[in-house]
Amino acid sequence: MKNIKIENIKSNKGNKIPNQFVLRTIDGVYFQSYQTVIAFRPVDIALPILLDPKWNCSRTTSKYRTIFLDESTKETRAKIDSGEYKIAKLN
Repeated sequence: MKNIKIENIKSNKGNKIPNQFVLRTIDGVYFQSYQTVIAFRPVDIALPILLDPKWNCSRTTSKYRTIFLDESTKETRAKIDSGEYKIAKLN
C-alpha cells in the first residue's frame, strides 16, 4: 500500500506502546489495537469519525482509544448516541 505510515502509540513518557498503532493514510487516521481496527478519523472534517462495533471491548483498548480520540469513554458514548460518531465494520 502506498502512502501509509504506521507507528506505535506513545505513552506520556514517549515510550512506544506495543500492539497499539496509529495508521496514517491519505484518507485519514486509523487506530488499531492488536489486530483490530477500532476507530477511523477522516481527513475531511465534514465526515463522521467511525468506530468499529468492538470499539469498547477491553480495558487496554479503551485506554488507548481515549488517547487517540482525546476524550473519555463517556464522551465517546454521547457522540455515538447523538449521531456525531458512526458505528461501522472496520475489519
